[in-house]
Order: sequence, then structure tokens, then C-alpha cells
Amino acid sequence: MRLFLIFLLAASCACAKKPNIVVVFIDDMGWGDFSCFGNTTAETDHIDRLAEEGLRFHHFYVNSPICSPSRTALTTGQYPQRWRITSYLSNRKHNRQRGVAQWLDPKAPTLPRILQMNGYATGHFGKWHMGGQRDVGDAPLITEYGFDESLTNFEGLGDRVLALKHTPDGGEPKKHVLGSDTLGRGILHWVDRPLVTEAFVTDALEFIGGARRAGKPFYINLWPDDVHTPVVPPLDKWGDGKPRTLYNAVLETMDEQLGVLFDRIRNDEALRDNTLVVVCSDNGPEVGYGLPGPFRGAKATLFEAGVRSPLVVWGPGLIPEDRAGRVNTTSAFSAMDLVPSLLAIAEVQPPEGVRFDGENLAGTLLGKSEAGREAPLFFRRPPDRENFRHFKGLPDLAVRDGKWKFYVEYDRSRPRLYDLAADQGEATNLAAEHPEVVARLTKAVFAWNAGMPADAGSK
Repeated sequence: MRLFLIFLLAASCACAKKPNIVVVFIDDMGWGDFSCFGNTTAETDHIDRLAEEGLRFHHFYVNSPICSPSRTALTTGQYPQRWRITSYLSNRKHNRQRGVAQWLDPKAPTLPRILQMNGYATGHFGKWHMGGQRDVGDAPLITEYGFDESLTNFEGLGDRVLALKHTPDGGEPKKHVLGSDTLGRGILHWVDRPLVTEAFVTDALEFIGGARRAGKPFYINLWPDDVHTPVVPPLDKWGDGKPRTLYNAVLETMDEQLGVLFDRIRNDEALRDNTLVVVCSDNGPEVGYGLPGPFRGAKATLFEAGVRSPLVVWGPGLIPEDRAGRVNTTSAFSAMDLVPSLLAIAEVQPPEGVRFDGENLAGTLLGKSEAGREAPLFFRRPPDRENFRHFKGLPDLAVRDGKWKFYVEYDRSRPRLYDLAADQGEATNLAAEHPEVVARLTKAVFAWNAGMPADAGSK
């Protein structure tokens, strides 16, 4: 019996030493929106402090320029095309028309489930958008993907925080739920739109307390949707009501609300020394709202501004002290690489038979290396985004390989090749000057696309 108790105590201590992980995945935020990434019109003090104490990455990508597939890649460590989620999930009819799934297959490998199987308490707080939106009320609950607890918004099932939009004219607040209040399957909490993230943070803090009482490390998704349109700031921050004014006010309010969580972790020595916080965006900004930085394009485009995201990583007990505050301007990698990287940091092996498209770059994520992905990054446009806003004739396929960014159409026309080391704004097409690079990347991206399920845009 004594030996058994010693074994249990040792197992408990080993589990407790595993790092806690918090992933903050912000909806529709531009590469240049954080102050620490160059925004001079808004102040994101709390995220900036994370960057000062941690690491910034300039060549971090998401795997789609639109929400649902981007979230799928971060959840599974695989290209979202593998799971037929290639655009935002909508109502049943619209999903069928575009050839996309109604929800993420629960059989998909997921980061939270793998961590849950290895002793982690797992919680999702925020936007989901991988099933359970519009009229799709029979999608799996978020907890079926490996979460012990969840609280989401109108684009997921289970307990939800639903938003009321107010305006300075004092009129009756309007619901912004797109039918979620009719789907059931959870408790509905109605709050003012500017307080939605505060509700998610409050639940996340309670979840952390529960995990600590249980002696478990925790994994948390905190996925706010504040800066996704419609942007609704507190009434006292409405200003002139112009899109950029509203956006900046919402961005700063979100930063303040996230700061409550960051301060809670920072001010508790045990949490500070054993927690990794990752902050990034799910895709580029909506035109006229967020800032794309020096890049071409916006949300829904495969150009750099659509798929390049700011990335801040913080963890004083995990990142070497002499690396704090550094900016990585060389390592190109993506959201799906976070899955095997975070598993490696947690010292958790993926289940037998699971193969990620993402690569283990744990050393890079912790500032101990400047390695990037070895394999190219491939992209396919959403099937309903051949044109978007003032962008017409958007490219069908893209690949980032080393310094090169290459675009081509499904019929192999309009090859466009850019040297991102010299031309980050993608202004000068070098396809004619480098036919050998065009040939190599054309072959590679078409081979990749042929290995992925088709959607209505790629048939």
C-alpha cells in the first residue's frame, strides 16, 4: 500500500509539473493591430507587455484567410481541407452549395483531446465556428472534441454568451445571434456586446481555479470575437462612430479584458513560472477596420495580409530569460505547427497513427531556435471567395516556400511570384525572371491540392 501511495504521489507531481497552456485566438485582427506590431492609433498595453516579457514572431501564418478553416487547422494540426472545412461554416444549404462540411468531424485529432487524455483539464471559452451555427443545431457539442468545459458565442453549441448590440441613440439593444437562440442545447447568457470577452475571461479564471484544486495542468482556448464586425464598443468610447474609431475602441477594450487574465497568471508565481500564453489572430482584417501592416490584401484573400498573423508568446518560466523581448524575423511557420509544438512542450506524444501536417517547432516557439518549417505552406482560396469586397479575381492557390510566395489559378494561368525578403508588399511579379521556381512551385502546389478533398470552388 505504501508503495502504491508513493506511486500515486509521484504521478500527481509529474502531472502538476506539465506546463499550463493558454491560446488566445482573436477573430479578424490584422497583423498591424497590436501597438507592438506598429499600430500608432490604438494602445494594446497588456498584449504589448506580454511581448516585452516574451517573444514576437513576424513570419507566422494561419492556414486559411477565413475563420472556420483557420480554426480547424489550429485545432487539428492538419490542413483544414482534409476535413472539408474550406470556408466559414454557414447554414446547411449554403454549406452544401460550397461543398463544405456541416461541422468538424469528431474523429479528427484535436489538440485538446490529446492533452485531455494525458491528464490536462481542458476548457474552451469563446468563438468556436466549427459546427453548431445558423440552422445546424445537431452538430456535436464542443465538449465532444476533448474539452471538459465550454462557453461559446452564437457560432457553437452548448452554454453560450449571446450579444446585445446597443447604439448611442439609446434605442432598444438588438440581438446578434443569427438564430442561435432557437437551437437550444445549452444555457443562454445575454450580455452587452462589449462585455462578451469579459464573460469568457471570467469563466476561464474560474476554470483555472478548478484545475488547480484538482491538481491538473490546464489547456485553455480563449477565442474572442470582439474585432469581428459588427464592432460595438462601450458607449463612452463610441467617438465619431467611424469604422476605425469603433474598431480601435473595441480593440483597446478587448486588450483590457484580456489583461485581467494575463495579470492573474503573471501575479501568481506558480502560474507565472509554468504557463505558456500564445496570442494570435485567425485571419487578416476586414477592409476598413483592422490594419494589415505592410502587407497586401485583407481577410478572405491568400495575399500576405489575409494569412499572416501577429504572434506573441509569453512564458517566463519556459522561455530563457535572455530571450525575453526578442523579435523573430526569420522563422516562417503556421498555426497548424502549434499543435505538435505545444504537445512537445507538454511532453505529450500524439496517439499512434496520428500524422500532423504541422511540424514540431517547440524550440522556435520558446525562443531557443530560429528554425522554420521545412515543408512549404500551401493555401487554397475559400470556394466562395473568388471575389471579395474590392478584390477581384483572387488567386486560387498559393504556396510559401523560403523567401518565395507563389500564386496560380486552377487552370495554371496567371503565375505570380514574389520575393518576400525584398518585397513584402508583393508589388513586383518575378515569375518571368524565375521560370524554374515557377515550375517547381506549380508542381508542388498542384500535387498538394490533388491530395485534398475538393470543394465547389476547386472542382
